[in-house]
Amino acid sequence: MSVVVPAYGSDPWLGRSVDSALASTGVDTEVIVVDNGGTDGTTERLAGLARVTVVRPGSNLGFAGGCNAGWRRAQGDVVFFLNQDAVVSPDALSRLAEVALEPTVGVATGSVRLADEPGVLNSWGNPFHFLGFSWSGGFGEPVPPDDVRREVTGASGTAMAVRRSLLEELGGFAEDYFAYHEDLELSLRCRLRGLTVVYVPDAVVTHRYEMSRNPSKFYLLERNRLFLVASLYERRTLALLLPALLATEVGMLAVALQAGWARQKVDGWRWLWRHHDRVGARRRLLQEERVIDDRELARHLASHFDAGNLLLPDWARPLDTVVAGYWSLVRRVI
Repeated sequence: MSVVVPAYGSDPWLGRSVDSALASTGVDTEVIVVDNGGTDGTTERLAGLARVTVVRPGSNLGFAGGCNAGWRRAQGDVVFFLNQDAVVSPDALSRLAEVALEPTVGVATGSVRLADEPGVLNSWGNPFHFLGFSWSGGFGEPVPPDDVRREVTGASGTAMAVRRSLLEELGGFAEDYFAYHEDLELSLRCRLRGLTVVYVPDAVVTHRYEMSRNPSKFYLLERNRLFLVASLYERRTLALLLPALLATEVGMLAVALQAGWARQKVDGWRWLWRHHDRVGARRRLLQEERVIDDRELARHLASHFDAGNLLLPDWARPLDTVVAGYWSLVRRVI
């Protein structure tokens, strides 16, 4: 099994992350660390370890590009993508590899726990709202004592396993995303191909999670949300969703103005317009390879926004109910 760890900036957990992967039981592991820059010499120490390869692309490729640079050097049948601030339990990789190798599975993801509260979930995967929003599923909830394996909509890039042969077929992550939503797009591509995304509760990963909020992050989140929506849906679905999507853009611009990242919101629109050829090419790729229609896809999408790490303000709750009702109507006719 190959473990890919994209590394950027100074992170005290990077060494722990690599050491935990090397100490895994039940599976032979190699670790590929992709130095995206600013790693304060840690990668030099790691490069001297057995079964560790350090890839230095010379620039920050982002999470998507870093993961691609890593898995393309992989030798294992299964590739596991691990955040630099996350630690795997000893048997997590063997459990995920076992599930990822099942022919009907596209992606396997683990039970990601909060580092400062190991009995509390960080994520069991990423739900996907039909308007393109995504969040950490189960965030802040106690780990259920009777948690079971189940299908989820999206895997968390913090801890996700994919067959290397499938990555080769898909071409890996879409590098235009740079960061955010690339893990979800890969998950949804698998879903469109008739494969499943599976949550494996006994594959435990501890994550030093921090909810960062800055203009650059909001730029990528909003740009990539629209990129994914434009690529994902069939033409009829897009037409039916257009009024809700336009209303959402007005609302998000108002939020951005109030929070001080309106320029980044507009920059996201500009990027999509300037690179409409890339958006179009991505859309053609997803539509050509799909084997399920949007009626089937809709079964796996969220109608309500219920992110535990980003609560809706009271004034927005009635709007959430209206939007969910609109989606209910759309689902009847797609």
